[in-house]
Amino acid sequence: MRILLDSHVVVWWCLFPERLSASTVDLLQNPSNEVAVSAASIWELGIKMAKGHLELPTGWVEDLLKDGFIELPVSFNHAQLAATLPMHHSDPFDRLLIAQANHEGMHLVTSDRVISHYAVQRVSP
Repeated sequence: MRILLDSHVVVWWCLFPERLSASTVDLLQNPSNEVAVSAASIWELGIKMAKGHLELPTGWVEDLLKDGFIELPVSFNHAQLAATLPMHHSDPFDRLLIAQANHEGMHLVTSDRVISHYAVQRVSP
């Protein structure tokens, strides 16, 4: 299975793993699954940290890679698709993650139920 993590799931993985269900942890740790983190999520969380709204441990991005997660860059196709999505969701970062998951055929792990309005497979964390 190809999986993309929403930004809040990345935070939970790093700081509050107990918020993730056992089945989600199994899904993310299963070596046969490809688990990705978008460059957009790294950017979004970096902005929150710079504003003092979030504190993540030093080396958190490197730790994600050590945990076996892969980087999903933002492409022109992703940005173009995000711009054409219906306006069910107004958050630009979430819209980009929806577009990436859709374009890449990935399941999006998120607790955001609004995402269910889009043509993307959602997995509840």
